Amino acid sequence: MYQLDVILKKGSNLAIRDRTGTSDPYVKFKIAGKEVFRSKTIHKNLNPVWDDRVSLLVESLKDPLYVKVFDYDFGLQDDFMGSAYLHLESLEHQRTLDVTLDLKDPQYPEHNLGSLDLAVTLSPKEGDTRDATMLLRRNWKRSCKYQSMRLSDVHRKAQLWRGIVSISLIEGRSLQPMDANGFSDPYVKFRMGHQKYKSKTIPKTLNPQWREQFDFHLYEEQGSYVDITVWDKDAGKKDDFMGRCTVNLSHLTKEQTHKLDLPLEEGEGLLVLLVTLTASAAVSISDLSVNMLDDPHERHQIMQRYSLWRSFNNLKDVGVVQVKVIRAEGLMAADVTGKSDPFCVVELSNDRLQTHTVYKNLNPEWNKVFTFNVKDIHSVLEVSVYDEDRDRSADFLGKVAIPLLNIQNGERKAYALKSKELTGPTKGVIFLEIDVIFNAVKAGLTTLIPIEQKYIEEEPRVSKQLLLRNFNRVRRCIMFLINTGCFINSCFEWDSPQRSICALVLFVIVVWNFELYMIPLALLLPLAWNYILIASGKDTRQDVQAMEDLLEDEDEDFDRDDKDPKPGTWEDSRDKNYILEDMLASWHFEWIRAMVDSERKGFMNKLYAIQDVCISVQNALDEVASYGERIKNTFNWTVPFLSWLAIVAFGAATTIIYFIPLRYIVLAWGVNKFTKKLRDPYTIDNNELLDFLSRVPSDVQVVQYRELKLDPNPSPNKRKKNNPG
Repeated sequence: MYQLDVILKKGSNLAIRDRTGTSDPYVKFKIAGKEVFRSKTIHKNLNPVWDDRVSLLVESLKDPLYVKVFDYDFGLQDDFMGSAYLHLESLEHQRTLDVTLDLKDPQYPEHNLGSLDLAVTLSPKEGDTRDATMLLRRNWKRSCKYQSMRLSDVHRKAQLWRGIVSISLIEGRSLQPMDANGFSDPYVKFRMGHQKYKSKTIPKTLNPQWREQFDFHLYEEQGSYVDITVWDKDAGKKDDFMGRCTVNLSHLTKEQTHKLDLPLEEGEGLLVLLVTLTASAAVSISDLSVNMLDDPHERHQIMQRYSLWRSFNNLKDVGVVQVKVIRAEGLMAADVTGKSDPFCVVELSNDRLQTHTVYKNLNPEWNKVFTFNVKDIHSVLEVSVYDEDRDRSADFLGKVAIPLLNIQNGERKAYALKSKELTGPTKGVIFLEIDVIFNAVKAGLTTLIPIEQKYIEEEPRVSKQLLLRNFNRVRRCIMFLINTGCFINSCFEWDSPQRSICALVLFVIVVWNFELYMIPLALLLPLAWNYILIASGKDTRQDVQAMEDLLEDEDEDFDRDDKDPKPGTWEDSRDKNYILEDMLASWHFEWIRAMVDSERKGFMNKLYAIQDVCISVQNALDEVASYGERIKNTFNWTVPFLSWLAIVAFGAATTIIYFIPLRYIVLAWGVNKFTKKLRDPYTIDNNELLDFLSRVPSDVQVVQYRELKLDPNPSPNKRKKNNPG
């Protein structure tokens, strides 16, 4: 029996795993396949200094100390950065030795991944072997328990943010020209820890005006730096780097807006930003026995905080949501042992919290309570279940998406888990109890401001199924317009004399008595008509079923493509190119190989350009179809809150136009537009109508947010179909 004392000092020249050229490294120690230590995470550093100390009991010197380094990525996936073995048999007893471990990747042993500096001391433990064995077991249990508690505390602190950093990207000045036409197509990337944003691209300019806002969470363990890089968008090839700058938040005072003119390093020009640091509103993780809404006194205080007479205090604080994650049942087995190590991630917009992991269990109980502040009542609460894998990314087990406006307060419900795309079922159910308290006036006003952007996620990919789905959605919208035009034309053609007579009489009456206020008044009629139909039990929302069938067919196509890959795919063509290259190399035809390489590079550039065009077409079709579906869903009462808000807006417009002459309305609108830049030079422009429509779900989102019916006894075939993985 031996005691091994280890001081983890520092790392040197570690591998880059993040796009900004840095990593967030932490270290794990393993002995005999068991994890015995995990260090703290050092953010954004390739030469981290830990100075962590740990004492371990070692039963046999034949088992080496296995050291692994990972790059921390918040929430789900940690990237491998290298590993090394410390052979204990080679250590001198009772002497502190400085050890440098060179990190390697077993799959690519020739790669240099940096090194770790340790100080180790190995000391024999005297005493009875049986007592030592019992001591070892107690030490393992105590160490594991302490380590679990320590990790839990660190994990909880890492999740809870202490403030909000609001950054308004205003403009760029005198940026570097990167294109042959003397201009650039600049966009900006922001990063603070795991949080990443990307601005829109402004084409053909050296003085871009972005006028966008991004909110970051400020964590305890994170550095107080925001990394900013500027890029030139290029179709068909890699984007050009235009410069970088950094914002040191520790130099800024809180609760105050700072205007920053930041010169670009490694480039030309500067960026103009507005940065505001504010204290965080209530966000918490607690056990089921401790939660604020179950306390009548605290609940009354929160109800008072969001009462109607406080509607104009802090418009960004719309409400609060409390999520009780009780348990899950019948989860998918993700490990070879027939079990899973599930944990649960709760997301609301960019706010993300997660539970602890329950090991080797398909029916885990978490009994955790998460509290979020609501900034937009139209946000969607996403609850995902994953299987923890220590040495690789977590496996997806299931997910549900619940719009806040669909929540029944205080109701404990079982939700059937869905696939990652939320289009079909997967195995298992999760039990949740959710409460939402919000101010309706604040919720209505925030509907008319730009929606919060999501962190940068995966780059969009070209998908045959997605392109076909978006094309069919656009075609349905166009067919609706064509059918409407045909109906109107049939009135002119007198296909139905009765219909044409009614249309003629209505046309004469409306034109003879027409006033401008009748336009918003006429828009109230379809809302009222659909409300009457729904109240009488006739649901007008029939297109959703067609969309659901389309998504199910799309899932089957995805499964078929995954199971039966067809020849001629990108991988096949790439493999053929590699085979050709190896063959040419073996024949030593260097001049032929140079020709093939140049042709392949030109072919690859063409492929990338075609891919960019396809992605643009795919996204454009989605945007056009979504706006058409959102307008329809506004009048169909898909989201009653938004339909009532539309009625209020149309009613107010009718009243204003009826009582106020049009020239005064146009005059007020024009003066406001002309003086807006003078009154607030850094205001962020927005379109209230588009902001409103962005909150209305499209038909695809309606299907994704729809609850699945619980099937207590699914057939084996159906279960197999629902869980192809």
